[in-house]
Amino acid sequence: MRAMGPGSVSSFLKIILDVVFAALWIGIAILAVAALAALLINFNPELVSKIRVNTDGDIGKLLDNGPGIVTALFSAVLYLAGILAIVASLRRIFMTLTAGDPFHPDNVARLRLIGLMLAALELGRYAFWALSVWLIPDLQKSEPSLSLTAWFSVLVVFVLAEVFREGARLRREAELTI
Repeated sequence: MRAMGPGSVSSFLKIILDVVFAALWIGIAILAVAALAALLINFNPELVSKIRVNTDGDIGKLLDNGPGIVTALFSAVLYLAGILAIVASLRRIFMTLTAGDPFHPDNVARLRLIGLMLAALELGRYAFWALSVWLIPDLQKSEPSLSLTAWFSVLVVFVLAEVFREGARLRREAELTI
């Protein structure tokens, strides 16, 4: 099977990315509505006065902490938005692969955006841990470990961006050659 062009592996992966893209938008919408509802309930707890929840253990502590829930939901929305940006860039890269143009100049910026978003998601994981410790001090949380795999992935994507930049430059030179 071919790697590029119509009917290739890259066109199949583009279809998968399209499905994931739509699912991410749905997930963001659901989480955003839940975050707004939690925010409203946080400001006016009487909105749910008839709902009874068993508040035993750590779940009870979490439910008693409205700002923690709101922060967690908004953090999840931001995390999914970061993943959405990555998938959107990957979709555009795979569109160029399907068209048979892998060294399109825009792919360099797309790969750099993917690298930045991967780094931002990893830094966001550390920030979320710090916020959760501050907002919900009673819950037992383990410290986040430094993920060498995530940071290695960031470096690999930036190196790939430079490879694509060089490929685009060579393609431009070849087009100018008679």
